[in-house]
Amino acid sequence: MTLSHKSIFILPTGFGLAWLLLLLMLFLLGTNYQNNLVMGLSFLLLSIFNTCILYCYRNLAGLTLSRAKTTANTFADQTCYIAVHIASKRSSYEVKLNFSKQPTEIAKKVIGQPQPALLNVLHPRRGLLKPGRVKVESRYPLGLCRAWSYVDLDIEHVIFATPIQTNNSLAISSQDPSGVEDTGRLVTGVDEFSGLKDYVKGESLKQVAWKQVAQGRGMLTKEFQQPQGTPLWLTLDTSSADLELSLSKLAWQTEQLSSKQQIFGLKLGANSIEPAKGEVHRIAVQTQIALYPNSQRVINHE
Repeated sequence: MTLSHKSIFILPTGFGLAWLLLLLMLFLLGTNYQNNLVMGLSFLLLSIFNTCILYCYRNLAGLTLSRAKTTANTFADQTCYIAVHIASKRSSYEVKLNFSKQPTEIAKKVIGQPQPALLNVLHPRRGLLKPGRVKVESRYPLGLCRAWSYVDLDIEHVIFATPIQTNNSLAISSQDPSGVEDTGRLVTGVDEFSGLKDYVKGESLKQVAWKQVAQGRGMLTKEFQQPQGTPLWLTLDTSSADLELSLSKLAWQTEQLSSKQQIFGLKLGANSIEPAKGEVHRIAVQTQIALYPNSQRVINHE
């Protein structure tokens, strides 16, 4: 979205009002005493003020803001950094950006090439964060005037539940009597291709990667893995009266299993996520936990 004269507001700052009061007093003083030097000084201050109005407006006019892809994971009670791309047809200076009631980010110089600006959002709760419109402000060049505008980039970001450590296995259900420490881990098997390794004499020729041999990469053997034990499922502790605490423990278990590369699924209310592993699966599970019980649990900061 590009700012134009229709969306930019401008008013004098407190310093600007004092400046106007000073030049008015000088003008009255010069008129009463017929002092041309004092009157000339008042006209000079007025011309500087008018020039600042134009420069302050031009500093925001033509400024383009767009939403950038945010991949960072944020948990509740942590600062969320939302990236916004900002560019300008002409050079702009000291451009302030912030969401409502949130810390301000200052772009010292904005040029034609889009550059990222990270806006902070403080939030205490899990859910779908909608920080609202971005406020763009400038007091360039002398601070006599303040120009500002609001830009709605339709930003949404999922805030995960705060992980709380638990020593109980109450949220984990598995039919494997060997326990949950190894259940879901990948061990050598035949199901999933995991990579190539150097051929060891005596290994089956069926596992030799003949395509790589034809490419001149030497004798390599295909490795396969399969999950150990029965599928591991995370479920919500329905016996607890504190829903947020139960979800936080579920979030902690998700992080633990993901860090150990264990395969697990999630059953939460009427929804479920099939057992899998990896970063995409971890984010899907944490998102489901963050939005429980509603798929649109919104945190609105406006």
